[in-house]
Amino acid sequence: MSDVLVVSEHRRGELRDASYEAITAGRELADARGGDLHVAVIGGDVDRFAEDLNREGVDAIHVVDDGEEFDHNVHQAAIAALLDRTDAGTVVAPNSVNGLDYAPAVAEDRSLPLVTDAIGFEYDGGLTVTREMYGSKVETTVDVDGDRHVLTVRGGEWAPAEGVGDAAIESVDVDLLESGARVTGFEEVGGGDVDIADADVLVSVGRGIEEEENLELVEELADALGATLSASRPIVDNGWLPKNRQVGQSGKVVTPDVYLAVGISGAVQHVAGMKGSDTIIAINTDPNAPIFDIADYGIVGDLFEVVPELVDEFA
Repeated sequence: MSDVLVVSEHRRGELRDASYEAITAGRELADARGGDLHVAVIGGDVDRFAEDLNREGVDAIHVVDDGEEFDHNVHQAAIAALLDRTDAGTVVAPNSVNGLDYAPAVAEDRSLPLVTDAIGFEYDGGLTVTREMYGSKVETTVDVDGDRHVLTVRGGEWAPAEGVGDAAIESVDVDLLESGARVTGFEEVGGGDVDIADADVLVSVGRGIEEEENLELVEELADALGATLSASRPIVDNGWLPKNRQVGQSGKVVTPDVYLAVGISGAVQHVAGMKGSDTIIAINTDPNAPIFDIADYGIVGDLFEVVPELVDEFA
């Protein structure tokens, strides 16, 4: 049971970045175990998804054509069927709302240990998983018993899988659990017009903005850059921006090409949600602000002076 089974994720007809990151994590673990990497595509446009996920390092892709959106029962039944027909010792899923829905059910059904929100792991005859605790203030390692496991991996910790693969693609029929419940559609709530996790450029605002009326200044910068506006938790807690704009451990994990932090000090909970960004730029009056420890570029200055200059430059 040296193989690894990665469960891909999609929403509203599009694969999510977490799918490609999970493939990279799964390949890493499969190499350590000396096994193959299997990828599950469950529901949605399975043929297109399978083609997109056929990346370098993938050995086999299994598609279950049932439904358009995520369905707990379909996922649990499909993963159980794939565990029966493959040599997978570990199931790797994104540490997302969906992943945290079905992963515990799979682990319970098969009496397997479950470790969530992994940021790293090692395998040397046994699995050791690295996690963060207490608001990302403490990094811990967990030794996992047995040779089969269910693991969810945090977004932004592994690079997305690249290259073109030549994996075999097979269709799998599964018997659904008799629960009487079926997902019939998907409805966005809470200002779901924007998904900051999909943005290439984010301008993120923190408590340094001082007052809600000053948000307009940062919005102008986001417009000038063609960026999406996001925020740290204090801004959302104050009700100045909706929850779907929050970056951080209690918000969304983002990995944009550019992350511009305006008036954000860099608390560990916020950093956990954006440290995987390709380029991080920070504006803060405090030269000792923790955000500068991870920033690629930093401006020590008053955002009320710096931001208008940037707007003039890029508008």
